[in-house]
Amino acid sequence: MKTLIGAAVAAATLLVSTEAAATNYTLWIHGKNGNSTKAGNYADFSYWGPAGTAAGVNKKAVNWNGTQRIGTENYRVRNALDCFCTGTNWCYIAAHSAGDLQIGYALSLYGGSARSKKNATPNANGECGNTDGSTQTGWNIKWVDIASGAGGGSELADHGDWAVSDPLVSDLVTTTARAMFNHNTTRNVWFYMFAGAKGTAYSGILPGQDDEAVSYHSTGGVSGSGNGSYCNPGDWFCGGTLNTGTAACSDGRAKWSFHSVSLRDDGESYNHYANGNWGGIVSKVREDVVTYAY
Repeated sequence: MKTLIGAAVAAATLLVSTEAAATNYTLWIHGKNGNSTKAGNYADFSYWGPAGTAAGVNKKAVNWNGTQRIGTENYRVRNALDCFCTGTNWCYIAAHSAGDLQIGYALSLYGGSARSKKNATPNANGECGNTDGSTQTGWNIKWVDIASGAGGGSELADHGDWAVSDPLVSDLVTTTARAMFNHNTTRNVWFYMFAGAKGTAYSGILPGQDDEAVSYHSTGGVSGSGNGSYCNPGDWFCGGTLNTGTAACSDGRAKWSFHSVSLRDDGESYNHYANGNWGGIVSKVREDVVTYAY
């Protein structure tokens, strides 16, 4: 599907090439952190790993204060989308953990709004200037890759196992995360989910398969107001199997609209953490982005 999308966008770009040169960008939206990155600095990849590592065409780090609530910091994400994903420019999006909530929140609540077309030249605050003064509806996004998405929250927030008082933790409570916005409203943008399963430390708290921070019910984009226990095929003591692609789970629970599982970690090889070196499940998203974000 990604190949077809890329070809269609490339054809559309050719049609408008006489008017303006189109540029593609890859935006990386991080998750919960200690606010160690510089908000608004699109060159700071310290959350992810070495900045020189290949991670998609014209990559940009969308940095926000990863201790604060989604609604408080979402303007940073919208600034980046306005900067690089309007006019003739298009974006690929890669997000990790709570970054799933950030891009989902932006698309659901603001993806139908009028956006000024920007010049992709950010100031120190990460804001770009207008081009010709015209607007468009929403943003030009080809697709979204999600590494260990926290769109459905985490039981670690439910049970207070993150020993911090960061406001973001309250947004990661499973019922709160799932009620924050309509996860089915993606403005027809596909979310490709990469779900890790190398979880050990919190196996008694996180239901089903997990990556030490988030369970399959969230990383697999499974719908509903509550969490669920989902595992790899053949695993015992689970409520059902997380199926790949857009197929519903084995218990009949559907995924959110425009959500598809690209990687289910059957080998239990990938944990939640990038570890400052593009590690864990982030490594698989980076590989995918290198292949398809061009």
